[in-house]
Order: sequence, then structure tokens, then C-alpha cells
Amino acid sequence: MDNKVVSLNGTSLTIAQVAAVARDENKITIAEDVLHRVASARQQIEHIVEKGEVVYGITTGFGKFSDIVISEEDVTDLQENLIMSHACGMGTPFSVEVVRAMMALRINSLVQGHSGIRLETLQQLVDMCNRGVHPIVPEQGSLGASGDLAPLAHIVLVMIGKGEATYKGKVMSGLQALSAAGLSPITLEAKEGLALINGTQAMTALLCLAIHDAKITLENAEVIAALTVEGLQGITSAFDPRLHQLRPHPGQQTSAQALMSHLQGSERTTMMGQLRVQDAYSIRCIPQVHGATRDILHFVSQWVERECNSVTDNPILFPETNDVISGGNFHGQPMALAADFLCISLSELANISERRIERLVNPQLSGLPGFLTQYGGLHSGFMIAQYAAASIVSENKVLSHPASVDSIPSSANQEDHVSMGTTGARKCRTVIANVQKVIAIEYMTACQAIDFGSGQLGKGSKQAYDTLRRVIPKLKHDREMYKDLEIAEKLVKVELNKTEK
Repeated sequence: MDNKVVSLNGTSLTIAQVAAVARDENKITIAEDVLHRVASARQQIEHIVEKGEVVYGITTGFGKFSDIVISEEDVTDLQENLIMSHACGMGTPFSVEVVRAMMALRINSLVQGHSGIRLETLQQLVDMCNRGVHPIVPEQGSLGASGDLAPLAHIVLVMIGKGEATYKGKVMSGLQALSAAGLSPITLEAKEGLALINGTQAMTALLCLAIHDAKITLENAEVIAALTVEGLQGITSAFDPRLHQLRPHPGQQTSAQALMSHLQGSERTTMMGQLRVQDAYSIRCIPQVHGATRDILHFVSQWVERECNSVTDNPILFPETNDVISGGNFHGQPMALAADFLCISLSELANISERRIERLVNPQLSGLPGFLTQYGGLHSGFMIAQYAAASIVSENKVLSHPASVDSIPSSANQEDHVSMGTTGARKCRTVIANVQKVIAIEYMTACQAIDFGSGQLGKGSKQAYDTLRRVIPKLKHDREMYKDLEIAEKLVKVELNKTEK
């Protein structure tokens, strides 16, 4: 399949496009109509250097060294020294998809023509992404205040022929990777190093991918919850649209509608008073809990997409008026709060899912065989699957402690408040992965409960049931459960009912 091309103009990049560049290796191109803006900002930089004006980050040092003026002959060394000294990342490297997302986002910010980078420098970053030169970027080391300095510096190291990168799956020096891809190192000129590393692109890249995955996970959680409703012969009255019109939160209404759609035609559900008067909260309140997560996901998506199309470096150039303004657009607080908000809301999907799993496996609550096995005692069935879900949910509670409430001063107190946004975004992706695991356990458990009943499944739930049963048979006797769980987890990461929409 031919890779599609994402054209970057600085103002219209979507989360879906970021994910396409990151995961589907879509190519990047710079929109023709922005080239003049980039060139105009570069001319402004060159005039500043020629005139010997004292402007932060262009003819001065950085951070606490902003009061030290740099001579014209030392400007190039200043940029290279900046990159080498700031590449202080540690820990496990980010995955290639995160690095590609960072590169796309940085390019999209720079093409707006407020950063002063040369077109050839910008093209180097585009070429690296398109030809598969992926810098090794350690995931730890960003405070998320002067942007993601350390992670972005590791990308720029490769642009200048230093650092390390992967090319066609092999780790090699940055210089070797460039050469293998038919590229040569560049020499950074005035302001370019700062323009390349001052920004929020690491945390924003992580959040773009997190949101992309969260949307799929939420839709799958809904149809799997419908299976659980059927496995427990739940009461559908709680999903009646008239009820949710009286509390008009959009997410709640959408979740209720989704449940009713998935359960359409089901012979496995009941009405009030048929078996019981009402269900437990983990069944009855699915629209309210899932719906709140929907609303937060929508809100955070708007916030992050706005950041995808923002100028987040410093100082910022205004070529039309010849002004240079030093400010704080690099501060990651908006993304830090977004990450924490999303993290908390997604944890709740796993919390309520685990409670549904407990209702499915507990014979005192379900009316089904204990732990969903016909041979209790000799066989344990889904007993420890619920343990695993409880363990993961508990881990998420720790990870959901907000990172954004912390701050450690840096740069001799020049940078005295930091966002910790990248830490929050990293945690958020871990939480989503954990949520997918818990939802996968509910998926298997609900399908097992379905097998103890009879009657037609709903339109959407049957499709999800059939998808699982094509690859995982009913558990009749204990077997190596982890293998089944791994398969179910892979299913949860894709859209289970894509054809239904």
C-alpha cells in the first residue's frame, strides 16, 4: 500500500494525521504557501546577527547565561554546544512511533514562520522522517517547562551527524544513519538550535498517540460492557434515552445510545422487575461513568490539537513588524493538565470494568457457575483473571496521581516553575495500556458468561462475541490463560465493531 502524504502548514494538523505519520509511516511535505513565511523569519535573524543586536537566544547565551553576549564568529559553535549539552536524556528510548510524532509536530510548529529556522535545516528534519532515520531519544529528562529540551536535543544531534539513530531496524551512529539514507549532516546557524529544541513536542506527541488509542479503547469498552450486560441479564431501562435527556451531558447520552445500539435485538437482557428491580452501579451507571470519560476525551483532544498547531519556542519572531518577543510559549502546563485529566478519566474505565468482571465471576452476584467454570475445585476458571484486573487497576490508581502538581526549579532559579508535562504524558500512555488489559479481561470473561446462557445476542455485542470466539475458544478446562489474554488484548487495541458504524 502506498504511503499517504501529510502536508504541514502549521495550522491544520490533526491528531489522526500525527498518528498516521507515527504509525503508518505517512510521508511529510511542507505546504508551498508557508515557505515564504519561513524565509522571511530567517531574514530577520540574519539582520539581527549582522547588526550585532543583543537578542536572547540569537546573540546571547541561554537560560541563566542570557546576559552573556555571543560574538558573530561564535554563533555556530553556540548552536552546536547547545545541542550537545542539552542532550541529557536517560532511560529507555521512546518508541519509533513517538519519535516520528515528535518530528512531525516540530516541523509543523516551525513552518509557521515565527522561529527563524532556515528552509534547508527544516528540510533535513523532513527528509530524516521520510527516509526512516529515527533518532534514539531517551524518555526521561524533560521538565516540560522550556519545552522538551532534552528529548528534542537528541533528535537534533542526529541532524548534525552526532548521537544515535535507527535505520531499517538497526541502531547506528547518527552519522552512519544519515549516510545510509543518502543524507549529510548540517551545520546549525544562529538561533536554529534553540528553535529546534524549544517546544512541547515530546509531551504533545505522547498525548496525540494516547488520545488516538483512548478513542478506540473507549468504543471497545462500550461494546464489551454490553456483552457483560447480556452475560448478567442486565436491565436495559437504565439506558433509556428519555432518562439521559434529563441530564444532557453529551458523553453520557452517546454512551447510552451506543449501549442500546449494541444490545439491539438481544434476547439476553431483562426489564425492571423481571429478575430484579435494578442492577448494581457498574451495570446501571455505565453511561454516566463511560460518558464522563467521553466528555473529557473530547475536551482534551481539542486542547492537544490546538497545541499541535501552536508556536512553542522562544524567542518568537514577528517579521512583519520586525519584532522579537521573549515569552513563555514553551511552558508545558496546558499539556501537563491535559495529560493528568486524561489519565484520571481513563483509569475510571478500568475501575468500573474490574467491578463488572467481579460480578461475572462471583456466583453470589451473578447466578452463574463460580469463576465461570463447570468444574470448580479441580479447575479455577477465571478466578485469577479477576486478580490480575484488580492488580492492574490498583497500579493505575498510583499512576493517576497528577504530575502537574509538582515543580522543581531549574537553571539557577531562572526557570523556577516547571510543568512536568512529559512525565504526565508518559504515565498517561502507561495507564491506557493498562486499561486495555483490564478491558481485555472483561472481554474474555463476558464471552465466557455468555456461553452459559442462551438466546440471541444484540447486533453489536454478537459481532464482538464472534470476533473473540474466532480466535479464543470457550474455556472448558483450565489452560495457560496468559496466552488467551494476550490475544484478547490485541483485539481491544483495534476497533472491534468497525463494520457496524
